[in-house]
Amino acid sequence: MKPLNPTFAGLGTTIFTVMSGLANQHGAINLGQGFPDTDGPLALRERAAQALIEGPNQYPPMMGVEALRQALAAHAKRFYDLIYDWRSEVVVTSGGTEALTASIMGLVNPGDEVILFEPAYDSYKPIVEAVGGVAKPIRLAAPNWTLTEQALADAFSPKTKAVLLNSPMNPAGKVFSTAELGLLATFLKRFDALAICDEVYEHLTFDGLKHTPLATLPGMYERCVRVGSAGKIFSLTGWKVGWVTGPAALTGAVSKAHQFITFTTPTALQIAVAHGLNNFEDYYLNLAKELEGNRDYLARELAAIGFVPLHAQGTYFLTTDISKLRFNGSDVDFCKHMTEHARVAAIPLSVFFTSDAPQTLVRFAFCKQRAVLEDAVRRLREHFKRN
Repeated sequence: MKPLNPTFAGLGTTIFTVMSGLANQHGAINLGQGFPDTDGPLALRERAAQALIEGPNQYPPMMGVEALRQALAAHAKRFYDLIYDWRSEVVVTSGGTEALTASIMGLVNPGDEVILFEPAYDSYKPIVEAVGGVAKPIRLAAPNWTLTEQALADAFSPKTKAVLLNSPMNPAGKVFSTAELGLLATFLKRFDALAICDEVYEHLTFDGLKHTPLATLPGMYERCVRVGSAGKIFSLTGWKVGWVTGPAALTGAVSKAHQFITFTTPTALQIAVAHGLNNFEDYYLNLAKELEGNRDYLARELAAIGFVPLHAQGTYFLTTDISKLRFNGSDVDFCKHMTEHARVAAIPLSVFFTSDAPQTLVRFAFCKQRAVLEDAVRRLREHFKRN
């Protein structure tokens, strides 16, 4: 047989599938994969059901239902004072991952270098490589994951086409500071590069921090496309409704890629998301407060057991250092052991690095009901007390 696409043929089963399967096998509480265990607002689900019954149920416009594109443009103006023409600068996609894929396919040429910040969401590198790009990681270091000028200077080159910026950042829970964004903007202008900004956790920031889109900085609007997700905003991850916003010169190419990936996204779900953006701001702003409480609870209880929690400024995730637990093995071994014996699943952070990965960091998802987190803490406390 002739060779298959090496990017995908060489990939193993994702750690999320492995750990979720192990969790099911052992009856473990799954704090690995990042999805809420309660659905979003009933009124949104009812609006989707109504739209499904009433129709239309044929192809919507390739760029997205007009009502949703208008709502997304209004959302960007309301929160960030960013002005996008809903007709040409907003593209609705089937989830955030498709939005990322379409952005990379539309903007990156074979041989172009794309800078990633590690720990990095696991889809970035394969997508870049599948289109012929070259992924260049910048490794950020725990506990603060600080971006430095030297790191940027070492990574940027005349071949740099784009930076993939995830803020708030999965899995580290980092929100990039205004100073870090300003530093990045300087390099993007110096090397005439673009930014693909993964902002799916834009409303999930804690401790009074506010998300600042890179596109709001001077000279950055025309260099940035922004990826968003209704799944994260409304706790409806299974709906797979995402979007890309940016200047027409960039979103035009992104939309051409999108038309050959999914072409469209279910009309009824788009109508419901538009309704949510226009009418349910309180839901997603209050969700951040609820998750902040979950973060604080889980961090406090894990610290009492012997984990060392790193501060999470946003997202669904809390990273912890396991060094003090004196486990003899890697972070992958630890997570498998914990799933099998304590019956709580987490994700080893080493999978989010391309090389020289730390071996003592694991990620817990706290986007769960408090009772579920309490049960997980009880199981961990009992297990590590015995060992």
